[in-house]
Amino acid sequence: MVRVEFLGPIGKDGIELDVENVEQLAKHLKQDKDMNAWLDISALAVNDVLVSSKSCKLNDGDRVSILPPVCGG
Repeated sequence: MVRVEFLGPIGKDGIELDVENVEQLAKHLKQDKDMNAWLDISALAVNDVLVSSKSCKLNDGDRVSILPPVCGG
């Protein structure tokens, strides 16, 4: 299982999913229409390392963070 955290203003509780890669994760999350806009503008980190490839493999116990854009100083 992979732990998914939604940070900042996304405002969703974390979930656990059985997915093998970022592409499968994105497909699952896009089933929630509120997440569609967030996924298009957010960064993604796996175990605190930013990733950009949809083929990035996810392993049992990984922590995925959905990082929305923020502003501040």
